[in-house]
Amino acid sequence: MKIRNAILSDAETVRMITHTTISSIYPHYYPKGAVDFFLSHHSINNIIKDIRSGDVYIAETENGEPAGTATINGNEINRLFVLPEHQGKGFGRLLMQFAELKISNEYKSAELSASLSAKEIYLKNGYISVSYHIIDCDNGDKLCYDYMTKQL
Repeated sequence: MKIRNAILSDAETVRMITHTTISSIYPHYYPKGAVDFFLSHHSINNIIKDIRSGDVYIAETENGEPAGTATINGNEINRLFVLPEHQGKGFGRLLMQFAELKISNEYKSAELSASLSAKEIYLKNGYISVSYHIIDCDNGDKLCYDYMTKQL
């Protein structure tokens, strides 16, 4: 396993990891309007903007196959996704540790928005919920998430 900085030619790979994971996992936790909101929020344009800022990382298997991604904006961890077929193999833990280490070079805490599917994982890794948010989505659906922080 290794983590590398994403370059512009990786934008579609990051989009694929993100959208595949959202489409596979999130419908078990969220209604369609919320899933659609996540997919549009993680658009190719937003991914490209983050790659140009040097904020996007890709976790790869020993064979160089993409397995997951994370975006670090300041002290905030965003867009942390691991493809379903690579979940449970340590890629999420590796990406989280990598992000926290990078953040700890400049900040005393890490922050993130936790989806319902990931909240338990973050709690087990020392994050605490500091606020709860609800976003109105299409079809009258709601997207609920926690904003969490961890002292580093």
